[in-house]
Amino acid sequence: MLRCRCIFNGNGKLLEELVLAAEHGVLVNIDSEFDLYHIIEAGRMVGKQVNVLLRVNPDVDPQVHPYVATGNKNSKFGIRNEKLQWFLDEIKRHPEQLRLVGAHCHLGSTITKVDIFKDAAVLMIHYMDMIKSQGFDIKYLNIGGGLGIDYFHTGAVIPSPMDLINTVRELVSSRGLTLIIEPGRSLVANSATLVNWVTGVKSNGNKNFIVVNGSMSELIRPSLYGAYQHIELVAPPPPEAEVCTYDVVGPVCESADFLGKERELPTPQEGAGLVVHDAGAYCMSMSSTYNLKMRPPEYWVEADGSLKQIRKAETFEDHLRFFEGL
Repeated sequence: MLRCRCIFNGNGKLLEELVLAAEHGVLVNIDSEFDLYHIIEAGRMVGKQVNVLLRVNPDVDPQVHPYVATGNKNSKFGIRNEKLQWFLDEIKRHPEQLRLVGAHCHLGSTITKVDIFKDAAVLMIHYMDMIKSQGFDIKYLNIGGGLGIDYFHTGAVIPSPMDLINTVRELVSSRGLTLIIEPGRSLVANSATLVNWVTGVKSNGNKNFIVVNGSMSELIRPSLYGAYQHIELVAPPPPEAEVCTYDVVGPVCESADFLGKERELPTPQEGAGLVVHDAGAYCMSMSSTYNLKMRPPEYWVEADGSLKQIRKAETFEDHLRFFEGL
């Protein structure tokens, strides 16, 4: 049976956030020594025992960009496995505020090989056996998530959340544990697109550029860690349009402001629509008003193909409301 659970994660959780989580019975992942003490304090403040998991770094290489690798020994997230005993001893000292119910790991993002999760599960089961041997009644193994999608649109077979579950099912069930996964991006990444229009086309030396109104302010993934997003024109170009190699760039005053590099595209006309695919996971949620670019509107596509606006475009007047005396 599949169920949803609320889990509070992060390496810098604030006390007021932890209090809210404790009040509502949310599972909280312990990320560090200071995080542990903040969770204890939150439990004291609300007079409740907080259900916690230990986020352990299994030091498994997820084979992804270093910026989205989170389960190795040098990560800012989680605890080193050799410090596990210290955390167990501290949890034992605070039974009124803490109830250890499981362990958690998260390897990274854009992962396309499920055998990596099995490697992590083997290590995590070892740690959980150790935890159980000390009298803790733990029942959850949160193996995290981070499954990728077919960003390149090549028809690649990408593991599904069920593939991840099946990969670790036997290991988890053999210990009578309940598996938690965080499918995240794999559920929503290809549910949205960033629609732009072409401001113009230019060449500088050996470089050709398609300049669009969208930018790193709306979609920062390509600039932040060289992520690939599939790009195409909204409508077929005129038959005479020449196909060239272009960098697709925005108007922000940064050389890092690009949505795609070295793309073979028909030369678009000014005003043509250009779509960046797979923007459902980390587009609007990571957007900003950098260079005073206001966030764009969002639309929902109904089953009949009609559009319904679900978020209005921000205006400069909206932006000024946050400043005193303006």
